[in-house]
Amino acid sequence: MIDIQLLLFISLILLSTKALSMVMKRMHLPQVVGALVAGILLGPAVFNLVEPNETISVIAEFGVIFLLFAAGMETDFRQLRTSLKSSILISALGVALALGGGFATAFLFGNPTFESFFVGVIIASMSTSITVEALSEMGKLKSKIGTALMGASLFDDIFVIVILALIMGMGGGAFSVGVLGLTLLRIVAFFALAIVAGYLVNMLFNWFFWKYGIKRRLYIFAIAFCFMMAYLAEVLGLAGITGAYLAGIAFCSTRCVETLETRTHELSYLFFTPVFLANIGIHTSFEGMTGNLILFTVVLVVVAILSKLVGCGLGARLSNFTRRESLQIGVGMIARGEISFIVAAKGIAAGYVSATMYPSIIVVVLITVFLTPLLLKVVFADKPTDNKTI
Repeated sequence: MIDIQLLLFISLILLSTKALSMVMKRMHLPQVVGALVAGILLGPAVFNLVEPNETISVIAEFGVIFLLFAAGMETDFRQLRTSLKSSILISALGVALALGGGFATAFLFGNPTFESFFVGVIIASMSTSITVEALSEMGKLKSKIGTALMGASLFDDIFVIVILALIMGMGGGAFSVGVLGLTLLRIVAFFALAIVAGYLVNMLFNWFFWKYGIKRRLYIFAIAFCFMMAYLAEVLGLAGITGAYLAGIAFCSTRCVETLETRTHELSYLFFTPVFLANIGIHTSFEGMTGNLILFTVVLVVVAILSKLVGCGLGARLSNFTRRESLQIGVGMIARGEISFIVAAKGIAAGYVSATMYPSIIVVVLITVFLTPLLLKVVFADKPTDNKTI
């Protein structure tokens, strides 16, 4: 039987996210910020009207999957192939600086070496979903910068997952070349599977469209393929959002992509995306923040922002992007999100990271999630924007 409180929570989330998004739009600010503010106001950090709820978190996960699936469909595949090398360089430098900066910060505040390294890994990955939402709102997701950011975010997740597998092995005293080899083998296997499956699905959908035209069943099959790829990604040790994004890419060059994209956006923006954004704020809590921990958190936030801004911006500059484009890419890589929480949860569960670190991680994620849409608005200021709303 459904929890009747959940019905009230969902109603409050949808009404408040829409209302505050409209306020942000009138203030010429990203609407995603309004949805995040709504979550904080509803959650235990302010009015405590909506409690963190497992069902809401599951709905939010669906929201992330739909966001990345839509982003994949909006990707310019030719441009993605062209920017492959630059995406790897942008991601690698960003991850390296964030990992090194996080390690140095935690170590200088008196934390053990291994725990400090784990903190670096926690802040090494960016939040693809927040950047996707902000770029989509501004109509920049299909641009050269948007494509480079999506490619770099994809490799961010891969690099962090490989590093996580290594340090989890080292922490348990079980690290070996075999651990690294098995992790890399799973990643290669998934991408090989994604390429083959994507090619076949692309051909099948083009044939179906040519023979029967647009049918509702096409959309159902596309969503099923998205969730299957997300599932396989999780099974093989990657994030489900990686599978969802690659599933979207499989459809980006099909003849029916515009219809699939429109239907996905309708479903996502009406329900799943507002819940996902609000859920970040609902899980915000500042309990247990002592004086020394507050100072550590402030420093870690600064390091998290600058490491991605400088590292990814430098990677873009070395890849022959202009200074302005490099700044836009650096800003787009700032947000942290679901991967940071996953890494932190694994570290805390294994006893490698103190649970007292978690409030600091929440603050880092929250501030970077707020700043990224705002800064993207600034660095894209002289460009035309569309009026997509959530």
